[in-house]
Parts: sequence; structure tokens; C-alpha cells
Amino acid sequence: MLTGPMLIVAFVIALAFLFLLIIKWKVEPFLALTVIAFGTAIAIGIPLKEVPGIVTSGFGNTLTGVGILIGLGVIFGQFLGASGAIEKIAEALLKIFGIKKSPAGLAVSGTIVSIPVFFDAAFVILSGLLKSLASRTGISIITFVTALGIGLITSHNMIAPTPGPMIVAENTGSDLGLFILYGLICAIPATLVGGFVYGMFIGKRVKTEVKAEDIEEVKVEEGSRKEISTALSFGMLALPIVLILANTFSKMLFPGTSIETFFGFIGDKNIALLISVLAAIIFLRPYIADNYNKLYSEAIATAGMIVLITGAGGAFGAVINHSGIGDYLITTMQSWSIPVLMLAFIFSQILRASLGSSTVALVTTSTIMGPLIVDLGVSPILLGLAICAGGIGLSLPNDSGFWVVNRFGKLTVPQTLKVWTLGGFIAGLTALASVYALSLFSGILPGL
Repeated sequence: MLTGPMLIVAFVIALAFLFLLIIKWKVEPFLALTVIAFGTAIAIGIPLKEVPGIVTSGFGNTLTGVGILIGLGVIFGQFLGASGAIEKIAEALLKIFGIKKSPAGLAVSGTIVSIPVFFDAAFVILSGLLKSLASRTGISIITFVTALGIGLITSHNMIAPTPGPMIVAENTGSDLGLFILYGLICAIPATLVGGFVYGMFIGKRVKTEVKAEDIEEVKVEEGSRKEISTALSFGMLALPIVLILANTFSKMLFPGTSIETFFGFIGDKNIALLISVLAAIIFLRPYIADNYNKLYSEAIATAGMIVLITGAGGAFGAVINHSGIGDYLITTMQSWSIPVLMLAFIFSQILRASLGSSTVALVTTSTIMGPLIVDLGVSPILLGLAICAGGIGLSLPNDSGFWVVNRFGKLTVPQTLKVWTLGGFIAGLTALASVYALSLFSGILPGL
């Protein structure tokens, strides 16, 4: 089995072949990812009898977290769209932020939503706004995908109680309340720069068109569909978010009680979306003109391909993780003579790219560097935030989030790299700059 630098070489070659298959030879991403996952496992020397198990377990383990979520999320979005709720929400956002600042409004909304809600769930829930806002404002849909994706992933990595930042705070011995406060302070400029500013920039340079069939309103006969209210539209969109929030706060306020048990159940992301789908079926019926069977069929067809691609991305990530590349990177980087906060950022960033999971990158980096805080002579909060900043960017095709953005944003792979991967990198650098800015005031700010 390959070791040391050859693991890095194998990883780079695998990515190169993956991009060739998808971009140049137009191979379907699911098939390309599956081929590369098996090919990489064999090339790095994993015993042949173990290869199928590693690939299939990686596929299955990924879908354990997001499989049902994707299916329910697509159905939920289908009902919101068919009822006219998405259009109502878009109108409200335009009134609050105005046409020119609507991407900023979506980015900030994403940042807030992703604090209690996992990235995948939040992107699925809010993705219905993308085409509607693009059609109403004339701003490129690329800009809105960037704003939403970067807003979500920034808070997912910077602000507890999402798992990554929560574990980082624990491993670095940081005060959780202050860690949340400073994480929010660093997340806001990262979201605005990576999501809004870069989103406006890249939206003007990446050519794409919103297809008419994606944005035109449902054609129905006069009087056959009632007009949905703005309040009901926001209420339906907020329902899964509120349920998940209830789960989060019940753990904080009522630990070990029946209240926590109850809200822990209905606030589970899969249960929350299931409840929301059932509520949509009941409460949105008067506003939907389409046949329900048609809506289900379209949603299932869309969800099926997304599930396959997401699972295949997880399989590729499992092969890379099993290869030991993470352990090699840890050993190598500990000998580098660079500033501590920068080292933490780079370490986390490389693990994010190589392992395909921001949470795994944050947990791994903080597990290694956390016990060294006393010797490093750095603030636990600043070190933790630098680690979190490193988990934001450089999402590659071994990350399931890459394919969620690719498919729900209706992007090509090159567009996903420019919008999602590069946008996240810019947001991560901005978050790191904010961490350094905080360090300048470490003598007067509490906890630093």
C-alpha cells in the first residue's frame, strides 16, 4: 500500500482523472465517481478483497446522513414551488433588501439558517428561492447560488452549535458562549465577501442562462388556484427550521428531560422534513393546481440522481480517508515553521480538501492541536476559530456538499469549482483575516 508523498501523488492523479472524465469526456458524475473510487482504492494498494466493502460502506454511510433528507427536501421544495410560496418569499426579500442587495439578503439568511440547521438540509430547503430570485431581479443565478452556498457553509463551520465548531471549542478548551460570539463576528465578513461580493463578481463572468422551464409560473386556468399569502409561505419554509431549532434549544435548556426527548425526536432533521412535507400536503393543497402524482414523480426523479451522485462522492472520500493521507499530513505539517494561526488554518484546509468533510477536518485538526495550546502560547478561541476558518473552503468532488450545490444549483462541474470551491476559499481567507483582526485586540476583548 502506498505511503508518504506517494499518497499525495495518487490523490492528485485521481482528481485529475475525475475532472477529465466529467468535464472533457462528459461521463455522468455518478459513474465517474464510482469508477475513480474503485480505481483509486486499487492504485494505492488497498487489498482487493477489502476494496468493495470500503467503497460501498462509504456510499452507504454518506447516505445515512443525507439520503432521506434529500428525498424529503426535494418533495418539500416541489410543493412550495407549485403552490407559489417561493415566489411570495422572493417578493418579500426584494422588498426588504431591494433588487441590488437581494444576493446579500440571501447570503445573510443562509448564514442565520445554517447555525442550527445542517448545510445539506438548509441548502435543500432554501434552494427553491434561487431560480425565483434570479428571474425576478435579472441577476445571474450564479450570484444567488454563490451567496446561498457560501453563507450556509461559513456559519456551518464557524458558529456553534453545529457539530464542527462545537467540538473545536471543546477540544481547545474555549468558553462556548464567547466562541459562538467571536465565531459570528468572523462569519459575517466572510459571508459578505465570499458570498455577496464574490458572488456579484463571478455572476457577471460565468455565463449561464436560467431556462424558461425552470422559472415560468405554473400555467393554470383562471380561478383554479388560490393565491397563497406571504405569511403562510414564510411559515411553511420556516417550519422545518423551527423544528430543528427546537431540538437544539431543548438540549441546551432541558437536558435529560422528557422535553428534550420529545423535541429531539420531532427536531431530528429527517423527522422535521417529514413533518413539513405532510404539512405541505395538507395546508398547500388549495394553492396547488398540479396533479399530486405528477409532483411526486418529478421530485423522486430529481432526488434519485442527486442521491446516487452524493453517495458516490462519499465512496470516493472513504477511499481517500482509508488510505491514511490524513495521518501523513498531520505528521508532515507539525514540522513546518510557520505562525500558529496560519498553521492551524492550512492544516484544516488541506484536510478539508483531501478528506472531503469539513467536520472531519475540524475535529481532526483540533484533536491534534488542542492539547498543544499551552506550548503554542496562543488564545484557545483564536486557535479554534482559525481551525474553523480552514474548514470553509476547497470543497472538491470527494465532498458530498460539492454535489448538493452542483445538482440543486443546476451547475456544471467547472461552474461549481468557480462558484463553490473558490468562493468558499475566499470566504475562509476572509474569516482567517477576521481572526487576525481579533488578535490585535486580544488585550481588551474578553477571553482572548
